[in-house]
Amino acid sequence: MTTKNVVSSSQEAGAKAPVSPPTNNSLPNLSLKTIFAMTFGFFGVNMAFSLQSSQMGRIFQTIGADPTKLGFFFILPPLAGMIVQPLVGKYSDLTWSNRYGRRMPYLILGAPIAALVMILLPNAGSMGFGYASVAALTFGAIAILFMDLSSNVCMQPFKMIVGDMVNEDQKDLAWSWQQSFSNLGGVVATIFPFILTAIGVANVAPKGEVPLSVRLSFYIGAAVLLGTSLYTVVSVHEYDPETYNRYHHVSAQKKEKTPSLWQLLKTAPRAFWEVSFVQLFDWFAFQYLWTYSTGAIAQNVWHTANTASAGYQAAGNWYGILTCVQSLAAVVWGFLVLSKTSAQKRKFWFRVGLITGAVGFVGVFLTHNQYLLILPFCLIGISYLTMQTEAFSIFTTALTGKNEGAYLGLFNCGICLPQIIASVISFGLFPLLGQSMPKMILVAGIAMFLGALAVGVIKEDQVKE
Repeated sequence: MTTKNVVSSSQEAGAKAPVSPPTNNSLPNLSLKTIFAMTFGFFGVNMAFSLQSSQMGRIFQTIGADPTKLGFFFILPPLAGMIVQPLVGKYSDLTWSNRYGRRMPYLILGAPIAALVMILLPNAGSMGFGYASVAALTFGAIAILFMDLSSNVCMQPFKMIVGDMVNEDQKDLAWSWQQSFSNLGGVVATIFPFILTAIGVANVAPKGEVPLSVRLSFYIGAAVLLGTSLYTVVSVHEYDPETYNRYHHVSAQKKEKTPSLWQLLKTAPRAFWEVSFVQLFDWFAFQYLWTYSTGAIAQNVWHTANTASAGYQAAGNWYGILTCVQSLAAVVWGFLVLSKTSAQKRKFWFRVGLITGAVGFVGVFLTHNQYLLILPFCLIGISYLTMQTEAFSIFTTALTGKNEGAYLGLFNCGICLPQIIASVISFGLFPLLGQSMPKMILVAGIAMFLGALAVGVIKEDQVKE
C-alpha cells in the first residue's frame, strides 16, 4: 500500500470509484466493496477467538485442570486484552507508514504470531508432560496468554479502521457487518470438531491429550486467520494523516504533546463510562458461558463429569455445534435486522439484545435435551451480536476522531475487566453452588437481566458538535 491510494473527499479510500458526498459529517460514503474489505477480516480473527472460547474449557479439563480453578485460565485472555489493545490503539494513532498505513502494521505483526500459537495451544497435552502436571498446565496457560495477546493485536486494527474511515450514516452498517462476519467465522470454527469427527477423525485420545479433531480445527483456523488478514492488508488503504485530520476536523500541531492513556481516561466522554457500566453485566455473563458450557452440557445432557469419557468429548463437540448455531443466528440477525436500524433506536436494541440473551442463558440451565439447546443458543447469538454492535455504535458516536485508536483500546478494558471480575468471583461462587456448572450459567442469565436494566444509565448516544 502507498499513499497514492489515499484519496480526496470525492473519492473513497481503498478504491478508485467515486462515492456519494458526505451527509452529516466530513467523511465520505464508502462503497459496499470497501466496507466489506475492512470488515471481512474479522471472519479470520474470530475463528481464533471462537476456537479459543468454545474449546478452551474442554482443552484445559482434558489435560487435567481442576474444575474449581478453571477461572484462573480464563483470566488470562481478558488480562491480555486490557494490556494490549490500549497500547496498540495509542501507538497506532502515532504510526504512519507510506507503504502500510496506520493500523495495518499491527495486523501484519499480530497475525503470524497468533497463527503460530494456535498451532501450539491444542498440543499442550501432547508434549509428554503427563496428565494434570504443572508443566502441561503451565504450557497451556502460556500458550493461551500469547494467543490472546497476538489475537488482540490482530483485532484492534479492524475496529479502528471503522472509526477512522466510516461516517455516521454507515456506522451501524459497518459495525453490524463486522460482527456478522465475526460470527460467521465462529460458525466455521466451532463446527470443525464435529465435522472432522463425522468423517472419521479421532475425537478421543489418551488421557491428558487433546483429540486430533480439536487439534486439526486449530490448524485450519490458523491458516484462515493468515489468509483473511492478508486480504484486508492488501485491500484497505487508509487515509494519510493530513486527509484523516481534515475529515475529522482535527488540527494537526506538530509539537502537540500526546496525552497519556491515563489522561485520556480522565477526559473520556460520558458514553465511555455509561456503556462500560452496562458491559460489566453482559461480558460477566459471557465469561461464564465460555468457561462452563461444555461441563454444563455434559452434566445436563450426557450426565457425566469425566473429561476422558466419550460422553464428555461428545458434549464438547455439541457445544461447538451450538456455538455454530449461535453464530448463524447472529449473522442472520445482523444482516436482516441490525444493519437496517437507525441511530435513534440504539438503546432500544441494546436492551432487547440483553433481555434476549438473559432468556437464552436461563434456557441453557433448564434444558436437558441436546437438540432443544438449539433455541436458547439462537437467542444467545442474537444477544452477542446486538450488545457489541450497539455498544460500539453508541461509544464511537461520542468520539471526535482525535486519539480514536487509544480510546477504542481503552474501551476494550470495559469488555475485559468484567471477564476478569467474573473469573475471580468464580473461585468462591463455583464451590458455593456445589460445583454445578449449569448453575453458573444461571448466574450468567441473571447478570444479563441486570445489564438490560443498566442500559437506562446511557444518556449520551448522540455526537456532540
